[in-house]
Amino acid sequence: MDDITTNVHGRLISADKVAGTTVFNYGGEKLGHVESVMIDKATGQVAYAILSFGGFLGLGDSHHPLPWRTMRYDRDKGGYVVDLDKATLEGAPQYRSGETIDWSTPEYGRRVDEYYRVPSYWI
Repeated sequence: MDDITTNVHGRLISADKVAGTTVFNYGGEKLGHVESVMIDKATGQVAYAILSFGGFLGLGDSHHPLPWRTMRYDRDKGGYVVDLDKATLEGAPQYRSGETIDWSTPEYGRRVDEYYRVPSYWI
């Protein structure tokens, strides 16, 4: 029987295996990597992937919450694919390393969902 923490080819994957996974756009352009995921404590549902974008060796990069529903895993690429270009991502809600985002209220998440034109997670 495969251990869920090491089996990344099945339907489920552990959060520590998602972190670091490359994110591409549909043109095959690398946009960044998944820094972490935001999980609803009550339901266990993944709400957002935090994309690390830009910078060099982790310096000067920005963090962009992407609604999880905007991402699709592509086995051939070994990463996630989103329908975004770099210009759209540069204008998206973001924060820098060291900044704190208040996820305890829905306002920030609604702003993220609105930007990406997806039904809000924060119903």
